[in-house]
Amino acid sequence: MILFKRQRYSIINSSPKEQKHVKITPGTFEKCEECSECVHKDIWQKNLNVCPNCSHHRMMTAMQRVKMLIDDSTFQEIDNDLCTLDILSFKDKMVSYSEKYEDKRLSTGINEAVICGIGKMNNIEIALGIMDFNFLGGSMGSVVGEKITRLIELATNESLPLIIVTASGGARMYEGIFSLMQMAKTSGAINLYHKLNLPYIVVMTNPTTGGVMASFASLGNIIIAEPKALIGFAGPRVIKNTTLSTLPKGFQRSEFLLKKGLIDRIVDRRNLKSELSKIISYFKDVHIN
Repeated sequence: MILFKRQRYSIINSSPKEQKHVKITPGTFEKCEECSECVHKDIWQKNLNVCPNCSHHRMMTAMQRVKMLIDDSTFQEIDNDLCTLDILSFKDKMVSYSEKYEDKRLSTGINEAVICGIGKMNNIEIALGIMDFNFLGGSMGSVVGEKITRLIELATNESLPLIIVTASGGARMYEGIFSLMQMAKTSGAINLYHKLNLPYIVVMTNPTTGGVMASFASLGNIIIAEPKALIGFAGPRVIKNTTLSTLPKGFQRSEFLLKKGLIDRIVDRRNLKSELSKIISYFKDVHIN
């Protein structure tokens, strides 16, 4: 039958001039670390580094968070000129702390792992501190502790609501005991601020661990976390190897801590500015007990 003599496939040959090749610039699409979906970089930026497919929250720089939370042209940074000194002449695998610090300062465009200042959030003036994990893992050294303490003292003197966004691996090992001293210093400043009965809100992002978690990050009147953020003192691998026990599923993630009552709320980054301004407005004329 003629039916079975038909060619099953058709091949169309075109000249090289007719063929069109679409060139994709490297870095145009970036893969989500959670669901492996390839997302255009413009969509990442528009969506505040949140995956449109699975809502995975990527890390953000401190300046990106300032733009996200603060009204345009209202942020006034303070203590930007404070820089770290290598007091202990620390060397790690023949690379000095000074070299590591200078490299991060040049690559990130900021002088330390925290940016502090005053700005307006939906026309409400606040004191704001934002940590940046890209700068030496957001570690808290003497300058980070000093900047945060000065911010808290400014908020105390000016009677301003205080918001600190955390992202840190803990104390900075290159500074030894000087970094651990910042835990007491920042906590003491927060204690004085609490006497004003003004709202101190902490926003914990992935990760918030070590000395930061064990000091000012856990002292907020209200503690908010981003989805699936790693929050704790020691990391889960250290705890597992130390206790030789099987840890619960999702251990030290924000969802787990919310169930245990260690944080107050989980807020999607895309709603964070709105939620924070609502909380501040509510407590603006109300004393916190």
